[in-house]
Amino acid sequence: MAPVLSSPHFHNEDEAFAYVEARVWPEGPVCPHCGGVERISKMQGQSTRKGLYKCYQCRKPFTVRMGTIFESSKVPLQVWLMAIQLIAGSKKGISSHQLARTLGLTVKTAWFLSMRIREAMREGDLSPFGAGGGAVEVDETYIGRKKGKPIRGAYHHKMAVLGLVDRESGRARLFHVEQASGRNIQPIVIANLSREARLMTDESYIYRGIGRQFAEHSSVKHYNDEYVRGDVTTNTVEGAFSIFKRGMRGVYQHCAEKHLHRYLAEFEFRYSHRIATGCDDLARADKMLRGIVGKRLTYRRTCVA
Repeated sequence: MAPVLSSPHFHNEDEAFAYVEARVWPEGPVCPHCGGVERISKMQGQSTRKGLYKCYQCRKPFTVRMGTIFESSKVPLQVWLMAIQLIAGSKKGISSHQLARTLGLTVKTAWFLSMRIREAMREGDLSPFGAGGGAVEVDETYIGRKKGKPIRGAYHHKMAVLGLVDRESGRARLFHVEQASGRNIQPIVIANLSREARLMTDESYIYRGIGRQFAEHSSVKHYNDEYVRGDVTTNTVEGAFSIFKRGMRGVYQHCAEKHLHRYLAEFEFRYSHRIATGCDDLARADKMLRGIVGKRLTYRRTCVA
């Protein structure tokens, strides 16, 4: 079997456009200006712009880049596709410096590509976990340090992350919360879990009130060295946290709080679409490509949000 990065769309710009068009427009070109699908012609040989089409309903030109994370980027599409494949295939992520060295980009450009790609990895699926009485593990963890926060106590100065893992589907959802408190966590858990779900947590007081909202609430007592009791455990969600922390500490090393939600989207996406859920590197990259539409980021927005 040929190596993944030997595929034509990684080395030829025309092939790259054809590859993206087949995934963004499976039924044929769609005008991003007016939404039209008829009276669209490819401007073959009439322009130096790659992949240029013209819509004769609104009389405006467009390419598959428009309305996606690729819009207004001077980076060749084939380089974008290589970056997506590298991020999709790196279990713990790939740093901007490594991406820059591999693709021959500046670190600033590689960082911006990474941030746009993370935005594409942000999924909008809000279907509840635990439908039909399935088990859902919920836990919180802490990472990094909040800007301007003095070190006081064990976690006061750290960024809090809430994790939910649906055992049935193998999918995860990760959320940055201001503070790991019942007031912050309860709305998220209630919004993302079916009322039929079997909630699995540790003994933290945070979940006592939340647990009454679901069909069953079981907990393990970590303070008593209890980590498994029958099928009651939080080991799965802690495993997801472990991958996230190894990537953040070993690869990215530092993350400002304002960017944490995008890094969470990256690790959540890769965990939910891993080999154990039937998704290999190529399939994962294809799923990322399907998420590029409507998620354009400008450099200014990326830096301030």
